[in-house]
Amino acid sequence: MAYQVLARKWRPKSFAELAGQEHVVRALSNALTQNRLHHAYLFTGTRGVGKTTVARILAKALNCETGIGATPCGVCSACTQIDSGRFVDLLELDAASNTGIDNMREVLDNAQYAPTVGRFKVYIIDEVHMLSKAAFNSMLKTLEEPPEHVKFILATTDPQKIPVTVLSRCLQFNLKQMAPEMVREHLDKVLGLEGIPSEPAALRLIARAAAGSMRDALSLLDQAIAYGNGQVLEDTVRSMLGAIDQRYLFNLLNALVAADGAALLGEADQMAARSIAFDAALQELGALLHKIALAQTVPAALPDDLPERDAILELAQRIDAETVQLYYQISILGRRDLALAPDEFAGFTMTLLRMLAFVPDMGGTHISAPSDAPVMSRPVRPAPVLVAREPDAQAVSAPPPAAPVSTQNVPPEPVPAAAPSQITAFDGDWTALVTTLKLGGQARMLAVHSELESCAGDCLQLRVPVAHKHLADKSYQDKLREAISTHFGRPMRLQVSLAEGEANTPVRQQNEARAARQSEAEAVIAADPFVQDVMQQFDARVVEIKSIAKEQ
Repeated sequence: MAYQVLARKWRPKSFAELAGQEHVVRALSNALTQNRLHHAYLFTGTRGVGKTTVARILAKALNCETGIGATPCGVCSACTQIDSGRFVDLLELDAASNTGIDNMREVLDNAQYAPTVGRFKVYIIDEVHMLSKAAFNSMLKTLEEPPEHVKFILATTDPQKIPVTVLSRCLQFNLKQMAPEMVREHLDKVLGLEGIPSEPAALRLIARAAAGSMRDALSLLDQAIAYGNGQVLEDTVRSMLGAIDQRYLFNLLNALVAADGAALLGEADQMAARSIAFDAALQELGALLHKIALAQTVPAALPDDLPERDAILELAQRIDAETVQLYYQISILGRRDLALAPDEFAGFTMTLLRMLAFVPDMGGTHISAPSDAPVMSRPVRPAPVLVAREPDAQAVSAPPPAAPVSTQNVPPEPVPAAAPSQITAFDGDWTALVTTLKLGGQARMLAVHSELESCAGDCLQLRVPVAHKHLADKSYQDKLREAISTHFGRPMRLQVSLAEGEANTPVRQQNEARAARQSEAEAVIAADPFVQDVMQQFDARVVEIKSIAKEQ
């Protein structure tokens, strides 16, 4: 007997076998049980989620010889013929190949006749959004007043292209994408029935690569079985998919944390030598950063059997939450812009260098341009818009050059932490202490949103605004207390209370200083004779542009 691919061999033949679409199964089952049948159904969803499969099961439920119900017998002539595609009263039409009005007229003319052997004539029209406008118009009359023996089942991946006049006459169901863990469990079940050995990590890779499509997952599984000579192993699946080894991802993040540009580019060179797809690398990096963000907020959301769980938890402590979010956004945008780069290697490495260059203001590693770096200015054009950005302290105090200069905030370099043995007392400057401490994740979030209320001996009393009361959680306090104790070289106690209204926190001080520098910069620019001359001659105006960096 000829080999049958897994996607066809294990296609569900009943609602009970259908995975991941319980909301659709429940609605259809209740309707069939109560005999509340609609004349037109529309199934929407991405490829491979089961639209056509649900349509065929519904066709069996309508025509099973045991009667209309949610559980067709599967053994009568109607059920077996529908499963094999030979049921005379079931017509499947691919709208992508039959888009014209003539094709639709032929279908509708045939619909007027009574079914030959079944209870209903069922028309399954796949990718219905591909029909022409004339074809849709010819369908409307039949959808408005359909014969009692006709049922239309429409399926599409793009319901937005279906006219609202058609949508309003259909009972619509949206099939969801499959969760990776659900896909993995189904693949594991299929391999168990097939008697094929596998590794859980390999199935996770396939489930993730399938992007919510069970059909794609089964097709990839077929390919993995052939590629692995009858086995589904992690190494072979990685090689087949071209997936990036997780170790390279962790090496990249470790190099970013250490601000080691040489190590960062070295890892990129190794990936290029292994012919790793940089698009896939950025996708995997984004997925890893998502896991790190989960570990920082809801550690229980990480599966216990995740191979890289410990490494993720470690990075979650070393990288603060703001930086994780920034890295994630840069990786997403870098992947989007990869096709626009001079080449993929340049686009990938530029994305990494962008992560290295941009980090949140407090507690991050800053790479600043040298003080004698040349300032680029743009030529003045008719009706220009002059841009005022907030400068650093040096730029504000110095007079502007002969042309308008766009300045930007350059945060001060972090103060190096002194050795514990050198610190014996605390001078009460909480903001300076926070800048000095080596903080990450939860500890930093609590520190920058707290105000020092008092300090007595080895006990620091902090006040947190009610708006940030979640930061007063014990886990946040424990991490901050540990960092402070390490800094002072002796056990320290921490007491955190809630404050009504605003508190004089490091974040608030930073925002006020930023606003003051912005106002001073605007005043300097507005008072510049050259700027005033340009505004007068070209009817220009000064426009404030907020910093693109995330305001804390």
